[in-house]
Amino acid sequence: MKTSGDPLLKSWLPADRRTDFPIQNLPFGIFRPKNRMNPRAGTRIGSTVIDLSVIAGKGYFADAGIADERIFSKPYLNDFIALGKSVRMNVRNKLTEIFNQENEEIWNTEDFCENLLFKSHEVEMLMPVKPSDYACFVSNAEYEAQVRTLFSAPDHEILSGWRKFPSGYQCRASSIVVSGTGIPRPYGQILTESGKGIEFGPSRQLDYKPAMGFISGKSTALGDRIPVSQAEDFIFGFVMLNNLAARDIQKLESVPFGNFLSGNFGTVMAPWIITPDALEPFRAIGPGQVPEPMPYLQYNGKGNYDLTLEVFIQPENETSQRICSSGIKNMYWNIFQQLAHFTVTGCSINAGDVFSSGTIGGTETDCDGLMPEPVHGRANSVRPSDKSIKHFINDGETVIIKAFAENDEIRIGFGDCKTKILPAVPF
Repeated sequence: MKTSGDPLLKSWLPADRRTDFPIQNLPFGIFRPKNRMNPRAGTRIGSTVIDLSVIAGKGYFADAGIADERIFSKPYLNDFIALGKSVRMNVRNKLTEIFNQENEEIWNTEDFCENLLFKSHEVEMLMPVKPSDYACFVSNAEYEAQVRTLFSAPDHEILSGWRKFPSGYQCRASSIVVSGTGIPRPYGQILTESGKGIEFGPSRQLDYKPAMGFISGKSTALGDRIPVSQAEDFIFGFVMLNNLAARDIQKLESVPFGNFLSGNFGTVMAPWIITPDALEPFRAIGPGQVPEPMPYLQYNGKGNYDLTLEVFIQPENETSQRICSSGIKNMYWNIFQQLAHFTVTGCSINAGDVFSSGTIGGTETDCDGLMPEPVHGRANSVRPSDKSIKHFINDGETVIIKAFAENDEIRIGFGDCKTKILPAVPF
């Protein structure tokens, strides 16, 4: 039997060569058909969304470790995630068997397909998980340098501790919303135009922060630690995130305390969770780490993923324009090191929690992870409407983040992470 990772595998469902969702992907998400009320779990091949609750209801996941067929009829994936890695892999293998082109005569029948398949435009995508917690790391040296330059400290070296362990900060799980949700411009205390005083009002420096998120796949007890060698077993999958930031609010907060209100007003999550199984062909060696990490952080092997990330801006009633592109394989601290460090104190985690890799940046002029791009002495994007220099996001503009991994045989994509910036709500 062909496995889900076989690059030669084809599905009897239509899937274009350039799709984000070939049969090798088989992501997990939560959706609601437009003609029905109840959310349910799904996967996707090409432009077809597949109702997993229907397949489970027919008993086809019984031998995959799904004892309760109602698990895919719930509004979040948390309970399915908590069943563990082996169940996730078994479900994907069963889906591969069902939708394999070689088995079309067995499965492509009216009886089996009834109420099972939906076109992507016929469904509403919802939050795939209900996280109890959310943390964001700073894992990219280039981005760290950019932010220091943005805050008028271009000669300030990256703190020595940053090279010794993954740094980060706690975020608000309640502020995570699914792709397509509009985010109002936040209020806060910011410097006046002259820079000599402080005023209260809507942020004037709203910025995007593209990041790869990962979803925890197991719960731990308070006091437990996750060894870096075992961290992979605690990750259910990956999503694209836009950790929106109000840079002018952040400027006052960051010294000496760090981010607080500048990032608690909205994080946007793409609706499809991409599994480690789908991304296995794209594992990559990360950059060298100097000084050598302490033993609990030392990781040998391919800890990063060779992904391409792109950011687009779309003003109202206009076409979108790509404003930057970056790679993810050069993250300084990989996600396994991040999770090991996060739990080294004995901090507990729950299945379905969200962790952000931190903003993805790069060393090339088209590869920076924040809009002002001060490290290069210029703004990194132009407004599609007039080709003028653009520093921050305007009201009415939509930010679209895409990510994919690709080789000569397959492409695995994450779908769009999209949000429109709405005017500030009157105070």
